[in-house]
Amino acid sequence: MKSTTIMTYRDPNRFFREAFATHGSIRRHVILHVLFFGIVSTVILFASDAIEMYFRLRIVLEVAPYEVAGAALGLLLVLRTNAGYDRWWEGRKLWGAIVNQSRNFVIGALSYGPDDPEWRERIVRWTATFPHVARCSLRDEPPCSRIIALVGVDEAAAIAKSAHMPSYVSARLAEQLREACDRHAMNSFAFLQLDKERALLIDDIGACERILKSPLPVAYSIETRRFLALFLLMLPLVLLHHLEAIWMIPFITMIVAYPLLAIDQIGIELQNPFVTRNLCHLPLDEICETIERNVTGMLQDQRAMSLDPAVTPTSDSPS
Repeated sequence: MKSTTIMTYRDPNRFFREAFATHGSIRRHVILHVLFFGIVSTVILFASDAIEMYFRLRIVLEVAPYEVAGAALGLLLVLRTNAGYDRWWEGRKLWGAIVNQSRNFVIGALSYGPDDPEWRERIVRWTATFPHVARCSLRDEPPCSRIIALVGVDEAAAIAKSAHMPSYVSARLAEQLREACDRHAMNSFAFLQLDKERALLIDDIGACERILKSPLPVAYSIETRRFLALFLLMLPLVLLHHLEAIWMIPFITMIVAYPLLAIDQIGIELQNPFVTRNLCHLPLDEICETIERNVTGMLQDQRAMSLDPAVTPTSDSPS
């Protein structure tokens, strides 16, 4: 059996693993910008020497105003990152609700629904289909292979042609509940509870679509990045006459640019937690597989209990 190593927060090697990690790092998204500001600072360094030599003009900028501007820039970046993280965390909570509601829906259907194997198979398969369809809808993808395996090629094609794929699956779940009431005389209270769980699934996917289609205002991003670019372009002029080793100015500029640009990019990556091209996207594939495994496992447990004579109900009345 293959063993897996779980890295916990108490792992003594966790710090160095994450400090030098390449997978999942924001470095590849900002490294070109960092090099750009390093090259620009080198050009400014040589240009200032030429201006001072030929025109006898010395450019001197004070550090104090620059420190105030740096504090304001840091505040803007923190606010933007917090706004992005709020969107990411809200998306994770919504998918946690989808997990719980899918489980509750199947538990109620198997406990209070009709004792019909075909009906139970259909209700479980359509419930397991919903998270996969929701994931594909948020990522603007066609129905995946798991959807075809659960409901078949024809139903997967019908899902793909529908105006809103999650709503189509929810409507099929509603049809199964109506069939349980009309043909199998399911209790009306159980019907209302199950239909409530079904409606909550649509509410959750609607909230996810709100996050997807309402990014942070573009004006906020433009002004923040404009301020950040101006800050890094002016940094070599501030350091020019405050360092003895002026050849260190490009390196210092890049050292300052890297964390600032990384924080800015992290705020961008957190805005859309559903798309796989974003570095900080949610693990929706694993979440959907967990839901499918849980609900199909419940059906298998019910079948095993019905076939096991040891778990058949017995009378408690005295002989």
